[in-house]
Amino acid sequence: MSPFRPASAAAPRPNRVKWPQSAAIDAVVATNVCREPALEHIGVRSQAHPNGRGLRSPVGWPRKIGRPLGWQHGLVPYRAIRDPDQLQALLEAVVAIESNLELPGVLRRITQAACSLTDARYGAIGVLEPSGKGLAEFVHVGMDDATVESIGHFPEGTGILGTLVRDPRPFRLADLSAHPDSVGFPPSHPPMRSFLGVPLRVRNEVFGNLYLTEKQGTGEFTETDEALVVALAAAAGVAIDNARLHNRVGELALAADRERIARDLHDTIIQRLFAIGMSLQSAVPLADDVELRSRIEDAVSDLDDTIRQVRTTIFALDPPPAASKGVRTQVLEICGEAARSLGFEPAVRFAGAIDRHVEALVAAEVLATLREALSNVARHARARHAEVELSVDGEVRLCVTDDGVGAEAGQDRAGRGLLNMAERAQSLGGSFTLSAAPGGGTEVSWRVPLPR
Repeated sequence: MSPFRPASAAAPRPNRVKWPQSAAIDAVVATNVCREPALEHIGVRSQAHPNGRGLRSPVGWPRKIGRPLGWQHGLVPYRAIRDPDQLQALLEAVVAIESNLELPGVLRRITQAACSLTDARYGAIGVLEPSGKGLAEFVHVGMDDATVESIGHFPEGTGILGTLVRDPRPFRLADLSAHPDSVGFPPSHPPMRSFLGVPLRVRNEVFGNLYLTEKQGTGEFTETDEALVVALAAAAGVAIDNARLHNRVGELALAADRERIARDLHDTIIQRLFAIGMSLQSAVPLADDVELRSRIEDAVSDLDDTIRQVRTTIFALDPPPAASKGVRTQVLEICGEAARSLGFEPAVRFAGAIDRHVEALVAAEVLATLREALSNVARHARARHAEVELSVDGEVRLCVTDDGVGAEAGQDRAGRGLLNMAERAQSLGGSFTLSAAPGGGTEVSWRVPLPR
C-alpha cells in the first residue's frame, strides 16, 4: 500500500497495469533512452498524411528537439496500452530478443516477436544500405521455403517499402494495393493487404525498418498494434547495438589470429617453398635424362602456383581496415543467398588483396552488380553451374559465367538489369560486357580502375 494514498485508494484501477510489470519495460526502454540525445514527438497519432497516402502515426517516434525518447505529455508509447496481457506479451518479447547476441538471430527474433504481438501473418526487417537509399539485407518470417524460392529476388526497397526508407516514421495501411507508391508483387508472391511499418534506430541512426503484413482476425492493424511495435523497436535498437558490439569483439579476436597465421605463412611457409623451388631449378642443368628434367620443371611450376595461392590466402586473412564485413565475406554471402533461386551454389574464386584495395564506393557497386548478375542467371539462364571470380590487379574485375542457354536465347540485352550493370561500371570509369562463354553459356565481365 502506498503511504501517500488513503486505504480506499490503494486498490489499482480497472485495466491498469501493475507497476512491477510496467516498470520492467521502463527499465529496458530507459536503457535505450539514456543513449540518445534529447528527443521529442513529431505529431498526433493517426494523423492523416498530407498527400492522402494513408495514415502516418508518428506518436512514439522522435525527432531532435527537446524531450526524452518516446515521451509525449510524460508518457512512453506503450502507456496507451491498457490490456495487461498485451503488456506482458511485450515484456516477454523484449526479454526474448535480448537472449541472442548473434545479429542474424537477433533480427529474426525481433521479426518473430513483432508478428506474435500483432497477429501478423508475415513479417520482415529490411536492413538499409550504408547510403540509406535501399535494402542491403532482408530478414523475413512467415513464408515457407518453396514460396521464397519461387519468388526468387528479395525486395530492394522500392514501392511501399521505399516509402518507409525515404520517410522513416511509423506507417499503417488498410490496403497496400490502394497506395499510390504500390508497385505490386512478383509472381508467386502471396497476397498482402494490411501493412504496418516501423523504423528501427540504433544510437539515433536508422538501422532498418520492420515490416508487418496481413493482420489476422480484424484485417487491419490498430493503434495498439502500432504502440506495441514502436515500444518493441526501441528495445530492439538496444539488442541490435549489443549484437554488433559482440560481433566487433569477436572480430578483433579473430583479426589477431588471422594476422598471426598470415605472418607465419609469409615468414615461414612461402620462404621455404621458394627455397625448395630455387634448389630444384638449380638441379635442372644437372639432370641428363630428358624425362627427369621435365618432371623437375613441372615441379618448379607447381611450386610457383602454390606460392601464388598461399599469397592469395594471406590477402584473404588480412582483415579490411574499417568495415565490419569485408568484400570477400559479402560476396560469399550473396552467392550463398543466390543458391536458393539458382538451385545450386556458385563456385567462387578470389585473386589479389580484395579487402585491402577495394574501397567502400567501389565495393557497393561490385556487390550490387553481383546480385544483379546472379539474379539474371536464376531468371533466364536455366544453368546447372555458375562461377564467380573477383580479382584486383590494377583494376577490380568481376566475372560471372554460367553454362546456361546463352544471352541471346535467355534474356534481353537491353533489359534494365544489364543497363544498371553497365551504368555502374561507367560511373566509375570502367566497362561492362556480356558475351558468350567458352563452351556455351554466358559471361558477364565488369571492370573498373582502382582509385589512385
